[in-house]
Amino acid sequence: MLALSAEGILPKVDYAIFADTGWEPKAVYSHLNRLEREIAKPAGIPILRVTSGNIRSDALDPSHRFASMPLYILNQDGKAGMTRRQCTGEYKIKPIKKKVRELLGYPYPARIPRDVFVEQWVGISTDEFHRAKDADVKYMHNRHPLIDMGWSRSDCIHYLSSLGLADTPKSSCLGCPFHGNAQWRQIRDSSPAEWADVVEFDAAIRKGNARANATGNRLLGEAFLHRSRIPLSEAPIDHVTAAEWAALQQELGTDEDVEQLEEGVADGCSPWTCRGEISASQDDFGLAT
Repeated sequence: MLALSAEGILPKVDYAIFADTGWEPKAVYSHLNRLEREIAKPAGIPILRVTSGNIRSDALDPSHRFASMPLYILNQDGKAGMTRRQCTGEYKIKPIKKKVRELLGYPYPARIPRDVFVEQWVGISTDEFHRAKDADVKYMHNRHPLIDMGWSRSDCIHYLSSLGLADTPKSSCLGCPFHGNAQWRQIRDSSPAEWADVVEFDAAIRKGNARANATGNRLLGEAFLHRSRIPLSEAPIDHVTAAEWAALQQELGTDEDVEQLEEGVADGCSPWTCRGEISASQDDFGLAT
């Protein structure tokens, strides 16, 4: 959408906002810098980078409040579980809303008049049209330009390829539990330093996040980044045995969910389209609906 706006195919936007969790792959930061240098700046479109902190550091800091990641849990009785997913709301949605209020001239705790709002573009294509929704606050009006243009995901890929942006990386935390095996392999095989980072983090959160442990809410079981609930350094990311596949089908129920083992959650951590996300707390910034 940024490129379409910069080229004049779509109207020129006032701003583009990137919510930085502090733990994106190096390729994402490099790509963002390239977009800013080659597309946004020449078109006069500022890219604003907002953040609520570093999700990796926060998870391991016993003194820091932490919005939980969707970690895979192996309970003491051997049953599988999963922690609540709150990270997208905390590290993406909340800082974007905070910045929007500032741009409108009504930072917290100012009350925003009903006739003051931004038109916010959300990059949902026709493949996911059923997920196009209105914003949950009145000062943000969602619009879905790709759906308006009738563009599918393949149309977006074709367009990016025509601009020399075929290598656009997926934006998500380096150690996101929703990675599929293909993403884990890509990190391991292309970036040894980043692989060492996620393996270290996986081991560090085995008993849950540091804040919970420090306050006496120790995890009754073990937490893992990989769906197999095996340490990432040993997880079967190169192949899945017939027995593992059968177990996954029994656990997950549908072929679509089983396919996510390889490809990951298709929507990643897009602020406005993630599956099963616990909404960002409106009260933390006085974001009245």
